[in-house]
Amino acid sequence: MPHAPKPAGRGRPRTITREKIADAGIAMGLPDVTFVGVAAALGVSHMALYKHVPNLEALRHLIAEEIFHRWELPQASAPHQIGLEEYLLAFTASARQFVKAHPGVTPFVIRRLAATPAMLEKIDKHQAHIAQAYGITKEQSRWLLATVTFSCISAADTVYSAARLEPLAGSDFVQEEAEMEAELVEGIHALIVGALQMLDRKP
Repeated sequence: MPHAPKPAGRGRPRTITREKIADAGIAMGLPDVTFVGVAAALGVSHMALYKHVPNLEALRHLIAEEIFHRWELPQASAPHQIGLEEYLLAFTASARQFVKAHPGVTPFVIRRLAATPAMLEKIDKHQAHIAQAYGITKEQSRWLLATVTFSCISAADTVYSAARLEPLAGSDFVQEEAEMEAELVEGIHALIVGALQMLDRKP
């Protein structure tokens, strides 16, 4: 008589990694992140998740930091062909898409106290890269990028938050978003032009 097969074991516990936590949080969206929701997406208990992240605020910081880490900042690969104004237009276009793709990330990016050391290190390296590429001082690069980025991300967050609201009766959602986005782009361009004119006043 053949032996009955042994019941399958429970198997190894699921591995919880920073990347998997971030993937689950990004898919959920920062405003909707909860411990229970992320744990469920990972297929683990929320108590198991607590062993890796101590609280909800730390969980959101982890996800925001990973979102920022994955943002590929445009590089000044040909500064002799692409001027600083043109570069800043490309950079702010990337920033707008970054905000649009990740609702809720703005407070973690524009508040220096909310930014993690890894985020600050990435910002510092980008500022140094632009200073070297365009022959300006590190302080000028820091001021220029901080000024443009703060205004761009803050305005973009406002515009895309408004665009996600329930459309008014009889309104065209797509057209309204396109109109607001066009005004945003024009305003950011004006800011860039003005900031470049002020750059020489900086050390």
